[in-house]
Amino acid sequence: MIYFDHNATTPIDERVLQAMMPFLGRFYANPSSLYKLARLSRSAIGTAREQVAQLVNARPEHVIFTSGGTEANNLALKGCLPQANILTSAFEHPSILQSGHAELVGITPEGYIDQQALIQLNQQFDLASFMLVNNETGVIQDIASLSATIKQQGALVHTDAVQAAGKIPVNFQALGVDLMSLSSHKIYGPKGSGALIASAEILENPQLTGGGQEAGLRAGTENVPAIVGFGKAAELAYAELEQRQQHCLQLRTRLETSLLELPGVSIFAKESQRISNTVQFGLPNCVGEMLLMQMDKEGIAISSGSACASGHQVASHVLTAMGIEESLAKSAIRVSLGQENTVQEIDQFVLKVRQFL
Repeated sequence: MIYFDHNATTPIDERVLQAMMPFLGRFYANPSSLYKLARLSRSAIGTAREQVAQLVNARPEHVIFTSGGTEANNLALKGCLPQANILTSAFEHPSILQSGHAELVGITPEGYIDQQALIQLNQQFDLASFMLVNNETGVIQDIASLSATIKQQGALVHTDAVQAAGKIPVNFQALGVDLMSLSSHKIYGPKGSGALIASAEILENPQLTGGGQEAGLRAGTENVPAIVGFGKAAELAYAELEQRQQHCLQLRTRLETSLLELPGVSIFAKESQRISNTVQFGLPNCVGEMLLMQMDKEGIAISSGSACASGHQVASHVLTAMGIEESLAKSAIRVSLGQENTVQEIDQFVLKVRQFL
C-alpha cells in the first residue's frame, strides 16, 4: 500500500515502539504509587514531559498530558475561562468549532486569517484560538502577529499546533501564546496521547476531576506507555526536523510539478507559506470521494477534502471559507506525505490520477 494520509495519522516509528515496550510489560505499576516500580513509571513520565517541552520550547512543568489533540483543545477552551467569549476562524478543527458559541473571523483566498477583519472587530472576547498549521491546506499562520493583535484586547491566546509540531520549528514562547495543543500520533508516536501546554495559573477549571494527576488539571491514571512513546517521538522529531522537512519538500515539489501538467488541476493555497508535506488540489468534473475510492482500489490511501453528510457530498469548510467555488471544493483531494514515502510512489500516484481523468 502507498500511504499518503500522514496528516490523519502517522505510523509508529520503530524506535518509539521500542521505547514503549518495557512499559507494556514489566514496568506496569501505577505511577501514583510510592514503591520503586511505580517510581520508575513516574520518572519515565517526567522524561517524556521534558522531551515534549523541548520540541516546542516550553517549560516541562507546563506540559499537561491528555488523551490527544481533541482533549487538549477542549481543555484549553473550557478549562481557563468558563462561559468565555471565544474568537476563532472558520477553518479550525471540529474540537474547536464545536466547543461552544464562538465568533468567527474571516479567511483570505490564500488561506490566511484576515488580519484586517480581526483589527476591525468590535466585539470583545476573552479567548482566541487559531490553528498554527491548517490540516487540509498546510498553510502556516502568522500566530505571533495574530497573538500580538489579540493581546491588545487583554484576551488569552490558544493555538492548535497539532499539524505543526515535528514539521516546522515551533516555539511556544516566541509565538506569544498562552496555550498550545499537541498530539503524539501526528509525529510517529502512538494514538491516545497528546498535550496541552499551559500554566496552572491559567487553567483553573479541570475538565476531568477525581485525582491529582497532571498537577490536578487532568485526573486519571496516566497512560504510561503512550506518554513514553509521545516523549520519544518528540525527541526524534526535534532531532530530525530539518531532515524530515527536506525529504517531504523534495517529494512535494515533484508531486506539484507533475500535477500541474494535468489539465485543469488547481493546487489550493499554492503560493502561500505551507508545511512541506501537504498538497491539497482539485480536479475539474471530479468528486473527491470518488477519486479517493478509486485510489483505494489501487492500494493508495489519500484523503478527500470533503465530508459525506446524510448521503450528500459537502464541500470542505476550509475551502468554503477561502471562497473556493463549490464544485471545485467538492473535488478536493489531500495528499500528506511522510518519511517512508518515495519518488516512485509519487510518480505512481500521478499516473493513476491521469488514468482516472
